[in-house]
Amino acid sequence: MIDNILSLVSILKKAERVFIQTHNFPDFDAVASAFAMQCLLKKCDVSATIIYDGDIQRDSLRRMIDKLNIHIFNCSLYDLQEDDCIIFVDCNTGQSNVTALPGKKVAVIDHHVTEASKEINFVDIRSDYGACATIIYTYLKDMGYELTKEIASALLIGINMDTAALTRNVTEIDLEAYQELYFLTDKNFVNDVVLHYLNVPDLPYFKTAMEKVRIDDGLAFCFFADGCPQNLLGILGDFFLSLAEIKFVVLCAKNNNKIQFSIRNEREDLSSVDILKKVLKDIGFGGGHFNMAGGIITNLDFFKEEEIHRKFLNEVKKK
Repeated sequence: MIDNILSLVSILKKAERVFIQTHNFPDFDAVASAFAMQCLLKKCDVSATIIYDGDIQRDSLRRMIDKLNIHIFNCSLYDLQEDDCIIFVDCNTGQSNVTALPGKKVAVIDHHVTEASKEINFVDIRSDYGACATIIYTYLKDMGYELTKEIASALLIGINMDTAALTRNVTEIDLEAYQELYFLTDKNFVNDVVLHYLNVPDLPYFKTAMEKVRIDDGLAFCFFADGCPQNLLGILGDFFLSLAEIKFVVLCAKNNNKIQFSIRNEREDLSSVDILKKVLKDIGFGGGHFNMAGGIITNLDFFKEEEIHRKFLNEVKKK
């Protein structure tokens, strides 16, 4: 992997500008991974700017960004050109949750179930890993670079959040990273971010979810017709999954004239991403993992709440 990283660095050094792009509405893992990758490239004398589209939705994520002095900017602030180089971190080019921007797509680093174009120079997709942060951790270790308190804190938060405190999609390397990073971090700050990830304005969404959720055969389904922040959908999904009777959660919300989906799953005989792709076939897009996934329908005319609910319920009942 060292040779591949050095080959990537040699390409980036020829570019006037290098950008690290996360998926839209980035989460902890995306920001942490992009930050650590930025620090690695800086060690290699490559300056890179972290960009995203959408918003930073969670106050706890903003606290992480501010505390660790992470410089991340909305892509609208930059006029990207075709000769700019773009590294995709925790995402892949061409996905529905990744805004297409001008520039050379030179690298994809991701842990979701996805395939990258053969034209991209550097591709590292490890879909069995619990977090993209773990992938970047291996780069830093392989290159022999110091894991500073700031980098370690960011990566540990990313792993914590994306694996739900080491309860899903965890590999041996995730555990190795967690163990080493834990003793290098600002533990009080990490605990503050990980434990205090909700705010009082989030409570009405919990109220709506509890009032409108439909529960059938272990499936919890809820549509937020008035919208719900994308990152909060995942948190609400984990909340419903904490109920003993619930094994599969489908939450969807009308946001910005689109329907966004968040899936959570505890059943070993069902694949979240496979079911989501099947339900959204010809009407939307989806991606993710075996036990968690996300998707989108861009044409509101294609979304029929009752039909979508029935399709998910049928898939869950098949097994």
